[in-house]
Order: sequence, then structure tokens, then C-alpha cells
Amino acid sequence: MFKVTASGTNRLDIKLSGKLDADEMKIALDELVNKSKDIKNGKMLYEVIDFQLPTFSAIVVEFSRLPAMLGLIKKFDRAAVLTDKIWLKKVSEFEGALYPGLEIKAFNRDEKVEAEDWLSS
Repeated sequence: MFKVTASGTNRLDIKLSGKLDADEMKIALDELVNKSKDIKNGKMLYEVIDFQLPTFSAIVVEFSRLPAMLGLIKKFDRAAVLTDKIWLKKVSEFEGALYPGLEIKAFNRDEKVEAEDWLSS
């Protein structure tokens, strides 16, 4: 499952759970692009509930849309990731270092209030 919800004018809340296949990845990326089209200086709150690597075909879909995804990332300046997986926290924060202008900070899943405060600061 990949669910994108607009939360205010410049924030998206994203819930990720389970394993995505190609069809689900297409729907998810379309929804992400559509709901972020008018965002500037945006914030994202990712809640990773039960992460599983996507299928190979889903990864192919994601790579085929890489230019659109890079454009989308420029609309955001902060992302908070809620997860209980230590390795996913480290990967998320490393990914933030790869994108100038985007700061990513990871939190435990029970630290949603702290993550929202950080996004708002």
C-alpha cells in the first residue's frame, strides 16, 4: 500500500506498507505527482509501516519516471520518515544528503508529534 494524503497546502502525508508491484507503483507515483503539483517549499511525512522491497517490475516503473521524480523532489525542502527499522532511518537520512535543498530526518514510529514539530520548525 502507498497512500498519499494532502495535509494542508504544502504538506503530503505518505503511508507505505507491504510490497509494491508495478501497477501499484504506477498508481502511487501518479498520485504523488498529482497531489504535489501546486506545492512549493513543501513538507512530507512518510510513515513506513511494514517495509518490503518493491518487485523488480515496480523498480523499473520508478526508474522510468526518474526525471519526473527529480522535478518533484525540488518542490519539497523537508521530509520526516517514521520507521522502526534502523537501517531504513540511515538510508533515508543518507538520501537527504544526496538532494541539495531537501533535508530528511528519521524518527521512530511512535515519535509522530516530534516529527510534525520538526517539519513545522
